Amino acid sequence: MPNSTVVVVAGVSSGIGRAAAERFAKRGCRVFGTVRTTGKAQSIPGVDLVEMDVRDEASVRQGIQAIIAQAKRIDVLVNSAGVALFGATEETSIAEAQSLFDTNVLGILRTTQAVLPHMREQGSGRIVNVSSVLGFLPATYLGLYSASKYAVEGQSETLDHEVRKFGIRVALVEPAFTKTNLDINTPQAVSRIPAYDSERSVVSLDIQKKAQKAPLPDGVAMTIVDAALGAWMMWHTPKGEASLLRKLRRFMPAGPVDAGLRKTFGIG
Repeated sequence: MPNSTVVVVAGVSSGIGRAAAERFAKRGCRVFGTVRTTGKAQSIPGVDLVEMDVRDEASVRQGIQAIIAQAKRIDVLVNSAGVALFGATEETSIAEAQSLFDTNVLGILRTTQAVLPHMREQGSGRIVNVSSVLGFLPATYLGLYSASKYAVEGQSETLDHEVRKFGIRVALVEPAFTKTNLDINTPQAVSRIPAYDSERSVVSLDIQKKAQKAPLPDGVAMTIVDAALGAWMMWHTPKGEASLLRKLRRFMPAGPVDAGLRKTFGIG
């Protein structure tokens, strides 16, 4: 497939990244999917797995160089690797926050910096960063995760202004709850402050219910493919809850939105 669009999807072990890689392959793209350890990863039809840890700069650069050596170019980078953390802001340790940002924010920075020289040289490219509706909405007891996604939004919008003169554009995909291991089995902050116990339990149960009932990642994967291969737009919110929340945030007064969010998380 010498003329196929070359796509790199960071984080294809499971969930949204894996579903996106499968969809790109079905569209006839040449797809490279990154995993931390290839020996433990399940194969994906039509996808070449590359060992790469987004938390490690040397690993990222080696992984991208390996892809360039094989494909000679990279047309699309999808940053879908991410982690979550549940707990009150006061309960979250600095080490936990640093680990979260190391993957969700600095991981994107590492992959982007590794890919951009090649995209600049070829005079084209598309970078798609998977954010979240929690990148424009607050989330009770998911404060540090939300903060990391707010950072991704600012990073992505700024980058788009910097690189468009090179023929490169950046887009954001902002899913709501999706039925993946990340949403269903969200890690919890180690510390527990009793003052938060009752409300934290209510919110945790509510999030679990929402995650179990959430749609499978295929809809988000379709949105990622559209963001990567279609006409450029900065924001892409999958149909359903994500799209509705984006509209509410944009058009409704802050008071009703705030009250609605508290009710959504069971603390209204």
